[in-house]
Amino acid sequence: MKLRNLSASFLISLLILTSCKNAKISSSKGGFKGQSIENGIASWYGPGFHGKKTANGERFDTNAFTAAHRTLPFNTLLRVENLSNGRFVKVRINDRGPYAKDRIIDLSKAAAKRLNMIEAGTARVELFLLNGSRDNLDVENLKKPTYAIQVASISDRNKALATAKNFEDGWVKKVTVGRKTVFRVFVGKFDSTAQAKERNLKLKARGVEGFVKQVEN
Repeated sequence: MKLRNLSASFLISLLILTSCKNAKISSSKGGFKGQSIENGIASWYGPGFHGKKTANGERFDTNAFTAAHRTLPFNTLLRVENLSNGRFVKVRINDRGPYAKDRIIDLSKAAAKRLNMIEAGTARVELFLLNGSRDNLDVENLKKPTYAIQVASISDRNKALATAKNFEDGWVKKVTVGRKTVFRVFVGKFDSTAQAKERNLKLKARGVEGFVKQVEN
């Protein structure tokens, strides 16, 4: 009878542990708690970029704890955990990238060093949105990239706005490229590249040349 009760207790404990492991949605190392939003390969960049402008207009500093992400709003604060060694670092998004399809985030050299991934160049990481951060209050659809069709890039704002009006869902985004400011004209916002490509084919049938591009949420 005692053995039977012991076996039942063991099975219940095992089920609880298994359930907790499979239901991981946050990290609690060192009292930290945050929402897990993405898991994948991280890389780092620095050589040749130090001092140059990032996508949000700041000067890139290889010694600062910053990172580039394709869609997260600028100033989003993340905790990045290296899944191979348990090391972690807090970074702020101030740039766009990475441009390699198999990577989810590009870290500064300082951040990569903290994760002990300088020599390897890449590491599998998990991204956590920091709880309680004022900069993260407006972050929505973090795991769902947004795609649009760019149909023009014009230096004159009024001409760009006029071009956008030719489409029922046209819109304009001001972008600084080096020292030059341009106004990019986009059509639509889509949840997948398939949807965007389908719309792009319809535009081409109308004689409109464009290309699908991932844009900030």
